[in-house]
Amino acid sequence: MGLVPTHGAKSRAAASRPGSLARRFAAFTATLSLWIVLVALAVDGASGTIDARKAVLLVAVVGAVALLIGRFTARLLVRPLEQFRDGLAAVREGRLAPIAVSRTSDEIEFLGESFNRMIEQLSASQEEVKRHQELLEQRIRERTEALEIAMKRALAASEAKSEFLANVSHELRTPMSGLLGMLDILLDGGLRGEQREQVVTAQNCANSLLALLNDILDHSKIEAGKMILEQIPFDPRALLEECGKGMAAQARKKGIELRCEIESSVPAQAAGDSLRVRQIVNNLLSNALKFTDTGWVRLHASAEERDGELALTIEVKDTGVGIRKEKLAAIFEKFTQADGSTSRRYGGTGLGLSITQQLVAMHRGSIQVDSREGCGSTFTATIRLAPVERPERTGTSPDGKLRLKADGKPLPVLVVEDNLVNQRVITALLKKNGYGYTVACNGLEALAALEQGVFGLVLMDVQMPVMDGLEATRRIRERPEWRKLPVVAMTAHAMTGDRDRCLQTGMNAYLAKPVNASQLIGMVDSYLRNPAAAPLPLPKPAAQAPAPINQKLAAQRLGSSPSLLYGMQQLFLEFAPEQVQRLKSAVSRRDAGALAQEAGSVRNAAERIAATGVEQCASAIAAAAAVGQLEQVQAGIGMLEEELTRLSNHVAANAIDGPSTATAVDSA
Repeated sequence: MGLVPTHGAKSRAAASRPGSLARRFAAFTATLSLWIVLVALAVDGASGTIDARKAVLLVAVVGAVALLIGRFTARLLVRPLEQFRDGLAAVREGRLAPIAVSRTSDEIEFLGESFNRMIEQLSASQEEVKRHQELLEQRIRERTEALEIAMKRALAASEAKSEFLANVSHELRTPMSGLLGMLDILLDGGLRGEQREQVVTAQNCANSLLALLNDILDHSKIEAGKMILEQIPFDPRALLEECGKGMAAQARKKGIELRCEIESSVPAQAAGDSLRVRQIVNNLLSNALKFTDTGWVRLHASAEERDGELALTIEVKDTGVGIRKEKLAAIFEKFTQADGSTSRRYGGTGLGLSITQQLVAMHRGSIQVDSREGCGSTFTATIRLAPVERPERTGTSPDGKLRLKADGKPLPVLVVEDNLVNQRVITALLKKNGYGYTVACNGLEALAALEQGVFGLVLMDVQMPVMDGLEATRRIRERPEWRKLPVVAMTAHAMTGDRDRCLQTGMNAYLAKPVNASQLIGMVDSYLRNPAAAPLPLPKPAAQAPAPINQKLAAQRLGSSPSLLYGMQQLFLEFAPEQVQRLKSAVSRRDAGALAQEAGSVRNAAERIAATGVEQCASAIAAAAAVGQLEQVQAGIGMLEEELTRLSNHVAANAIDGPSTATAVDSA
């Protein structure tokens, strides 16, 4: 079926035939002339006076006149129209050039001048647009440069803020550590009566100041997005019991009954950030005790499996003052308490519950409050932890050796600390608990002490003159005879990354200053006297292993698109062999820091695709690497390779369903 040309197509076709209008006019003139001749001949014929010579002459004269008229008309009318045609074609091609206009004082001249004015206006408009575009581009460049400068300044300010917080943390925590330690020693020294009461008051004030300092630093870290949760095996039951025991003295002081109810569903082993879990529980208990004057406070804990994870529910209920209904919505806001009188009566900054809510959210959990004024409050927090099978104990220290002298007593501790007050506090605690010790003031003295004696544990400060703790630990790990010597970091630095830096250097564990006496002695006991309390070795594989991928959990994390999940699984399996090779290389170099870092990378990647088996193996490898258990790391890598093989087979078995389903979804 043929296409009918449009009017515009006809115009373009006519314009493409130069002189067509002139030819038509010439044909019209010739036809008109011929008509005149025929009329004249007809008149002569009617009168009977037809002369052949006269007819020929008449035709010739009329033809010549018609030719002259056609040429004159073409020059006068058609050629200006052709100029308009060429001018319009040039405009269509983007060339704005004026046309030549004949001074004929008629419509043709007017039309030509109008066309040229239009060309001038278009040229002026284009120049204006070009000028505005250049101005806009210049402004965009200036704004972009200004934004880049502002971004650099903001990043510099953020780095300066982080550095400032780290320095403030160190400068405040160091004397605070000494102050609290000395107060503990004084209280253990047999003080009686008014003197003991004064020391207890000073200790309470110091603890309040430390709590305030910790809240401010934690809030700053969370606000900056620099707080990262660890995934290390710990005992949730023991942690909850310790939190209850730790708050018992405060409850007794106020005459309040503190109840601790832990259901059997709470396991003795899980993987997560025990420090932050402890902080959540302590914040809720402390808040309940603060606002309860009579009655009781109850800590109730339960757990259940949800989507392959452990959901730990912590409920803290009290018979305190309660919260008015209209104030409940703002209870988790920063620097906010129930009302102004609350702050005046009970003190506090209003950061505790805000920090607790954010920590719960970081654990992919939720927190709710139910309260009525005068009837007490109930805070319920649910957090997610990774399940870990509890392995059998071996009765050895983390590196597989009992650290005892020939007489059965623990080996001495090397205390590397430059602050005199902290030296006295730590050595007094060690002496009180039956441990020998040697003191070094910097990393260089520590290396010299190791050359001259045998030690079971090194307590290493990080920031020291001459040689800091990180460099000293690097040199310790370079010596084959010291590679398995436990080194525990003690530092007042509290910013995110400090622990990772210590572990990557080769340290086995980390204590933040001010060091709590029970934490310090517990750490020393775990390495020298009670190795069963040291960090757990790798878990044993289950008799019936679950599916490599938790499909329900994967759908929650990646959405319901099978193609996306399949693609993420393929991408993970593509890079997994290289990561395993790097783990093996780190084992051969005995580089505990690289092991912990690489295992953490595998764990995070496996977590994204809900490969729970791979995630658990990687978490266990990271935990074993953190305490220098290289033999356990090697076993863990073997388990990791087996789990990766299971995952690869699982993905391959579902490869046909994966892409075909994805195609159906996409096409729909």
